[in-house]
Amino acid sequence: MSGDMDEIRTPSAEDASIEAAVLRQLLALHPIQLTLDELVREIAGDPTDFALTDSVERAVRELSAAGLANRSGDVVLPSRAALRFEQLLG
Repeated sequence: MSGDMDEIRTPSAEDASIEAAVLRQLLALHPIQLTLDELVREIAGDPTDFALTDSVERAVRELSAAGLANRSGDVVLPSRAALRFEQLLG
């Protein structure tokens, strides 16, 4: 199998990777409050890249649904559960 084949990820794996990156960024910058647009710029770099922007927005929705992020208006924050988990991991 070629090296290129090892790098192919399923959509599910790609989504999980973006969710992890978003959560890591939220935790790293806490207590700084980020808007969704700021978070997109932090993760995707280029806010005009629709696919990446959509991936970050989807990740925020999934993290919120899982109880790991909170969104109030346009501000996105890690949840208390996410902060406690990070604290436990040291």
